[in-house]
Amino acid sequence: MYLVHHHLYGRADIVYSARKISIATGALFIIATVAALAAAALSPALTGPGYLSWIAEHSQRTAASALVFLVAAGASVGIAVALYPLLKKTSPALALGAVVFRTIEAVFYTAAVVSLLSIRTLGRQLVAAPSGDRAAIQAIADYVLSVRDHSNLVAVFAFSVGSFMYSVVFYRSRLVPRWLSVWGMAGALLMGGAGLVSLFSDDPVTGQYLLILPVFIWEMVIAIWLLARGFSPETGETRAQTQSPVTRRHELHELHEPAQSLA
Repeated sequence: MYLVHHHLYGRADIVYSARKISIATGALFIIATVAALAAAALSPALTGPGYLSWIAEHSQRTAASALVFLVAAGASVGIAVALYPLLKKTSPALALGAVVFRTIEAVFYTAAVVSLLSIRTLGRQLVAAPSGDRAAIQAIADYVLSVRDHSNLVAVFAFSVGSFMYSVVFYRSRLVPRWLSVWGMAGALLMGGAGLVSLFSDDPVTGQYLLILPVFIWEMVIAIWLLARGFSPETGETRAQTQSPVTRRHELHELHEPAQSLA
C-alpha cells in the first residue's frame, strides 16, 4: 500500500514540476524576445555626427531603452536557469554550459547598457559644454560607443553557444519535437554567423536581419509550444504534461484502485 502511494504521488510531483518548468521557460522566452525587440525600437540610432545631440534631446527614451535591455538580459539567463533541472537529466554538461554562456550573454548586455547610459551622460555634457570642449567629448563618446557595440557582439556569440547547447539537449531527449530542436540549432548557428559577419565587416550585428530573424521566430514558436503543450510525452517522467487534467486524474485513479484491492 505504501509503495503504491509513494510511486503515485512521487510521479505526480515530477510531472507537475516539469510542467511548471515548461510554463516558466515559455514565459521567459516571450519576455526576452519582446523586451529585446522593444529595447531595439526605443534605442537611439547611434550613427552620424549628431547622435550625441539627439540623445541629449531624447534622454528619457534612452533611459527606457536601457531599462528594457536589462529586462531582456535577465530573462535570457532565466531561460537556461529554468531549464537546467530538466536538461541535466539528459546532459549535465550541456545544461550547465547553457547556463554559463547565457549568463555571459547577460553580463555583456549589461555592459552594453552601462555604455549606453554613459553615452547619455556625455550627450548632456556636450550640449552644455563650450564649443572648444565638444570635440573631446565627442571622441570619448565614440570610444564608449565602440565598447557598447563590441559588448553586444560578445553577447551575441554567447547567446549562440548557449542556445545551441539546450537545442542539442532538446534533440537528444525529445523534450520537444525534433523539427523544433533542429530549427533551434540552425537558428543559433545563423545567429553566430551574423556575429561573424559583424565582426569582420565592423557593422552592427542588428543589421544582419536575414541571419537573426530565424532564431527570433523560433523563440516565439517554442514559447507558444511550451505554454500550450509542455514537454513531449516520450520523455517518460514528463509524459502526463501534455494530457488534460481529466486524463491525469483518470490515470491516478487507475493506480489507486490496485492499492485498495491490496488493502
